[in-house]
Amino acid sequence: MLDHVHKKLKSTLDPIGWAPAVASVAGRAVRNPQKVASATTGYTTRLARIPAAATRVFNEADAQPPLPVDPRDGRFADTAWKENPAYFSLLQGYLATREYALELADAGAGDPLQDGKARQFTNLMFDALAPSNFLFNPGVLTRAFDTGGASLLRGARFALDDLTNRGGRPLKVDVDAFTVGENLAATPGKVVYRNELIELIQYAPQTEQVHEIPILAAPPWINKYYILDLAPERSLVEWAIRHGRTVFMISYRNPDESMQNVTMSDYYAHGIASALDVVEEITGSSRIEVLSICLGGAMAAMAAARLAADGDRRICALTMLNTLLDYSDVGELGLLTDPATLDNVEFRMRAQGFLSGHEMSGSFDMIRAKDLIFSYWVSRWMKGEKPTAFDILAWNEDSTRMPAAMHSHYLRTLYGRNELAEGVYELDGATVNLGEVRCDTYIVGAINDHIVPWTSSYESVRLLGGSVRFVLSNGGHIAGAVNPPGPKCWFETVGAPDAETPAALPDSAQEWKDRATRTTASWWEDWAAWSGARAGALVAPPSLGSTAHPALCDAPGTYVFA
Repeated sequence: MLDHVHKKLKSTLDPIGWAPAVASVAGRAVRNPQKVASATTGYTTRLARIPAAATRVFNEADAQPPLPVDPRDGRFADTAWKENPAYFSLLQGYLATREYALELADAGAGDPLQDGKARQFTNLMFDALAPSNFLFNPGVLTRAFDTGGASLLRGARFALDDLTNRGGRPLKVDVDAFTVGENLAATPGKVVYRNELIELIQYAPQTEQVHEIPILAAPPWINKYYILDLAPERSLVEWAIRHGRTVFMISYRNPDESMQNVTMSDYYAHGIASALDVVEEITGSSRIEVLSICLGGAMAAMAAARLAADGDRRICALTMLNTLLDYSDVGELGLLTDPATLDNVEFRMRAQGFLSGHEMSGSFDMIRAKDLIFSYWVSRWMKGEKPTAFDILAWNEDSTRMPAAMHSHYLRTLYGRNELAEGVYELDGATVNLGEVRCDTYIVGAINDHIVPWTSSYESVRLLGGSVRFVLSNGGHIAGAVNPPGPKCWFETVGAPDAETPAALPDSAQEWKDRATRTTASWWEDWAAWSGARAGALVAPPSLGSTAHPALCDAPGTYVFA
């Protein structure tokens, strides 16, 4: 009983295991007095330089600040932080103290995991304590003056509403601006199959002829499927259909407590494997291309390898967007998937049968708290600004749950033991060998992806047995995938997408980067050429559904609304 209470308190107060890391920072002064002394001397020197620099600001001279401000940091873009001596001194004191704290966090030669957590916690603490987060922020004061104080009253109402109805998380997006089925997930189609785990959507053709090889889109079940069918003109599915493809989409059911024992093998057998059978039956094609993203990409690669173990080569081309197959370097997510943290996660999942979308999105938000949490404290709670209408954020708010058994297994075997890359992972009763995936593969990484570092996604090149084309895109984990042609788009790659002999790629991500050429365009355009070269002849579009699998309802179906 006492052990149960202890675990409950631990999982509630310290859900990602920061306490040991924070405690270890204090011990660094004993273990590394020389490094601590050096950090303290540097901190004192920087503080001593601030008054003279502030005087130069007052005299409109070159300030020569002790610590420069990152020009990309929008928190301090207001000119007052540079031209007002008081604000300048406040900011410099904050930056110097933050630098000192980070140096203390880095001072020890302790456990890498605890050191990483200590640095992560230090960053989070100073993101929360940034002077821009308080009412004396010059941007907040200016807006309050301009609105006669109305902005502060609106912000207080917004804060009260978020604290009451959203657990203290600021609302990021105008959710009323979007409706699933109208301006999100709006590409016309029919649900042609449903089981206890998935609905399968077949999209209506938009060209007189289509390529004979259909595409099955395999999204992650960590979010709703329509990241691949976002707003019109920003939908990758729509893009593929307009390029003469027949596209099917898996839409996963949002798990509840009744699905707590659903496993990864269930997601394979009743998810992508069942969908492949239906696609083949409706189209008559024994060759199917799979378009996947994130966790859906991992499942697509595992499915291709698992099917190959049975001699099934229906997956004839594979596209993976921002996907990890080798989990040896997962960036900051590694600090959230250590054994102690997973113990806390599993304890919460056992109590309710799933991990809630709120808990999961909260963990991701903490990795980028400056942008995903505290910036909204200022814009919403202090400036009283209404949230923007942004389709990606609207999709991100539409989070899903994760079944306890599947999620625990996924984290332990892949993030914890890297079994997939090691060649020992078992799926549906057979060991998965990624080297058996011999079809051509198109892999996309995003330069600013903090969930799947692009260098880690590149590791898939050496694991797969077929020819691989790797593309590095602008943007982050989501914006790198939602990448319609536009003036800000670029991608880097080696060789031509439709070359008869694809370029051989080096094992090293850095070697590839040195060889790659940048193109000012969207990777969607490159992918359309690559995929089209492998799509087969042009034929009449197949019917929507079949006798065996008739249309059940209009897209986007029913599971997406759960």
